[in-house]
Amino acid sequence: MAAWQKRYADAASAETHAVGLSDIRPIRPAVPADNACMRPPIRNARRCCTVWLLLVAAAALATLAAAASPAAPSAETTQVHALDGHRVTLDVFPAAGTPRGAAILSHGFTRSRGTMAGHAQALADAGVLALTPDLPCTFDFRCNARALAALVAALRAGGPFGEPVQRVMLVGFSAGGLSSLLAADTPGVVGFVGLDPFDRALPDETQPLGLQAAGRLHTEALLLRAPPSRCNANAAAAPWATALPALWRDETIAGASHCDFESPTDWICRLACGDPDPARQQQVRQGLLDAAARWMP
Repeated sequence: MAAWQKRYADAASAETHAVGLSDIRPIRPAVPADNACMRPPIRNARRCCTVWLLLVAAAALATLAAAASPAAPSAETTQVHALDGHRVTLDVFPAAGTPRGAAILSHGFTRSRGTMAGHAQALADAGVLALTPDLPCTFDFRCNARALAALVAALRAGGPFGEPVQRVMLVGFSAGGLSSLLAADTPGVVGFVGLDPFDRALPDETQPLGLQAAGRLHTEALLLRAPPSRCNANAAAAPWATALPALWRDETIAGASHCDFESPTDWICRLACGDPDPARQQQVRQGLLDAAARWMP
C-alpha cells in the first residue's frame, strides 16, 4: 500500500469512530499536481525575462544617445618635460574634437599653473589644445621665455602632445605676460595675449625689458589690462600698446582687480590685490575666446 493510501485509510478509520459511518465522505488525497509545483518558478522566470529585456532596452538607448552626442574631451593630464634644460611640470587640457591650434598659458610671479586652469579649460572646450606649465625660473624672464619657446617647438613636432600643431597662441598673466611676450617671436606663434602684464627694467638697463621686446614683435597682440595699482606695478606694461607694431586690441577693464585675470584666483591674491568680480572675469574670458577665434579659425 502506498504511503498516502495508508494515511487516507487511517484518517477514514479515525473519522468513522468519531462521527459514524454515515457521515463519512470520500476525501480525494491532495496529491500535488505537476503544473502547480512549477507555478512559482515560471513566475520568477517571467520576471527575470522582463527585467533582462528592460536592461537590454536601456543599454540600447544609452548607446544611441552616446552616438548622437559629441564626444566629451578627456580630462586633463599632468606631464613632466625637459625644456631648455629645465624639468617642467605642466597640465595638458585636450581640445574638444580636432584641435584648431594650441595655447600655452603662463602664470604670474610666485603663482602656479593651477591659476590658469579655468582659462585653459575654456579654450579646450572651444577646440584649442591648452597647456599650463609651471614656469621654471622665478626671477629670470628670459629663461622662462626660452622654456616657452621649447614648448612651442615640441607642440609643432607632435609626439607627447598628439599630432603636430602649427598655430600656437601664448597667454601670460602678470609676470607670465612678460615671459610670454619675450617668446612671442618663436616660429609657430600666431598671437600673444597679455593679461594685466608686468614689465621692469633689468639692472644696467634703462628701458624695461618688455617694452624693448614689444617694439620688435610683429606677432599680433591683445592686451587686457586693469587700471594702475601696486599689483600691476602701476600699469608698467601700458606703454606696450604704443610700441607693438601688430597690436590688435588694447582693452582696460574698468574697476578690474589684478585677480580678475586669473582663473581660478585665491585668497592670497584677494588679500594683496582686491576681490575679483564675475562680470569682469567674464570680459577677460571672452577676450581669450575672441583671440582664439581670430588666430585659429
